[in-house]
Amino acid sequence: MKRFEQQVCIITGGTRGIGAGITTQFLKEGARVIATYFSNDQKALEFKNSLEEHGKNLTLKKFYIGNYSECENFFKEIDADFSDYHVLVNNGGIRKDQLLPLLKEEDWDQVINTNLKGTYNMSKLVLNKFLKARYGRIINISSMAAVMGLPGQTNYSASKAAQIAFSKSLAKEVAKRNITVNCVLPGFIETALS
Repeated sequence: MKRFEQQVCIITGGTRGIGAGITTQFLKEGARVIATYFSNDQKALEFKNSLEEHGKNLTLKKFYIGNYSECENFFKEIDADFSDYHVLVNNGGIRKDQLLPLLKEEDWDQVINTNLKGTYNMSKLVLNKFLKARYGRIINISSMAAVMGLPGQTNYSASKAAQIAFSKSLAKEVAKRNITVNCVLPGFIETALS
């Protein structure tokens, strides 16, 4: 018996880097996976094709997690195809590194909107299903930058530190409904982040 057989997992940023690794592992463990991505159709399709027989259990969805309306539309679409889902991995994220005196407001906003608001958007909307089912797993992929602080990453570090606080608070809100919320802080990993 595979560990995630009969389960549906949503993985944001699930076609590249760490997200591709997470998607691949869930598929190998028997899950059906909905992997989201933001921009690169060709790379997403290449990733799906590279999975060979596991690719048949992978659904790709393109939208921006930092936009609440787009997230709402995503859940409406998948509700039509999946009666239930069990795991959300908030992995989608970006970096726009620059020393603070030179950091453009738009780069601050884009990182906060993608990394933090994206976590809010997806978690809030997935809870509609999790709370009714009295079961769910939310896993937020943060970063060691959240606790170390790295020069040129005030926006990224702030967004990732906020994910930790978000996870702690949300975990206490939903624990009685058999929903867990955890935060993972990977170390330095040689993958693309864009």
